[in-house]
Amino acid sequence: MDYLDTKGRIFDVQRYSIHDGPGIRTIVFLKGCVLRCRWCCNPESQEYRIQTMKVQGKDKVIGRDVTVGEVLETVMQDRPYYRRSGGGLTLSGGECLCQPDFSRDLLRAVKERGLHTAIESMACTPWERIEMILPWLDQYLMDIKHMNPEKHKEFTGRSNELMLENARRTALSGKTQLVIRVPVIPTFNDTIEEIQAIARFAASLPGVKRIHLLPYHRLGQDKYDGLGREYLMDGIEPPDGKHMDMLKKAVHAVCGLDCQIGG
Repeated sequence: MDYLDTKGRIFDVQRYSIHDGPGIRTIVFLKGCVLRCRWCCNPESQEYRIQTMKVQGKDKVIGRDVTVGEVLETVMQDRPYYRRSGGGLTLSGGECLCQPDFSRDLLRAVKERGLHTAIESMACTPWERIEMILPWLDQYLMDIKHMNPEKHKEFTGRSNELMLENARRTALSGKTQLVIRVPVIPTFNDTIEEIQAIARFAASLPGVKRIHLLPYHRLGQDKYDGLGREYLMDGIEPPDGKHMDMLKKAVHAVCGLDCQIGG
């Protein structure tokens, strides 16, 4: 079978994005995730199965099966914008490495056409899945949520040892630009001590030069109602700008990484 015929399951394609990698990008959102983060803004991504979600009172089918070739056709429509801006494709989710063959082949298809590739991923997956996509990956935007395994499991459903080990192995491979991203979540990891612990870890990784602090928001809260699920962060307020600036200064105080808010 030609690799362009590899099938995957996605739930959205976002064109003309200026986030989640350099330049103007197309973001492809894949179904499936092994974590259950309390603050997840894409809860419709967590289940691999195709679902029905209420959106503004109407049923909406979430998830569709596609081939690499079909997605590539959409991605390539914006090739002039990628060329001018240094943009390209970003795979997101969910966790794109829950569909490793589809992710690898889609990244390969885009990379072979001379475009920039990136993924957003928590790295909660066997190392072999990461290893097989690295030849086709320019930038790995990797979430590191907490350094304490017990607290990580309490808020996400999984401990963090595998993710931290995969971060080390990815950095040591030297095969992609690794950027550490930290979702800043009140009640979970928004203290100076917790953020500095992550910053120290990020600074210990060979080749890592940047860390992004991503402020918590409630933009996905209505989706929980649409899926008939409880939103476990109800009543938790997003961090204000002053607090985020304080955390940014705290990162600079313990490491020499370029730290930015958002990304």
